[in-house]
Amino acid sequence: MSLPELDEAAWIDLELAGTDPNSGFRYVNLCTVDPDGHPQARLVVLRSANGQKRTIEIHTDTRSDKWREIGANPSVTLLAFDPARGQQLRLRGTAERHGPGSPVAADAWDRLSPWTRSTYAGGPPTGERSDAANAGDESGKVVFGVIVFRASELDWFQLERGANRRALFSYGSRGELRDAREINP
Repeated sequence: MSLPELDEAAWIDLELAGTDPNSGFRYVNLCTVDPDGHPQARLVVLRSANGQKRTIEIHTDTRSDKWREIGANPSVTLLAFDPARGQQLRLRGTAERHGPGSPVAADAWDRLSPWTRSTYAGGPPTGERSDAANAGDESGKVVFGVIVFRASELDWFQLERGANRRALFSYGSRGELRDAREINP
């Protein structure tokens, strides 16, 4: 595949991961930096992706550490790995938070299944003792937030016995492909 074709295929795979719970790219590592300057990584569910805009949507509880960390430093990395294909996607960019009551969060909330909505309802903030007091409401909507990640760079890596391949793609502010080059794996 040519470099533009590799880039397009990677984003098609990310878009599919938003709708296919069995996709190898459905769960991605979101990497942020905590207030002490330490890197933090956690698995999150990729909810949707847009290859033209180079964006990925993630949902979260606004009481979480990741929400606060992104508020302090929006530079993040997403790491996805599909073990069945031996393909890794490392995306660098910025994250934008859309809190409860925002049009983006309201639209995302409306698209959630009742079961997924229930995961935000009741209970303490993420990482708190499970017997701590509930700071949310019964629906969970008041603690539901959306993180929209915008990629500025994609580091694509294919593991193949004796034929590893790696390429680096960079994007402009409107998602346009600015540069594509193969690099040494």
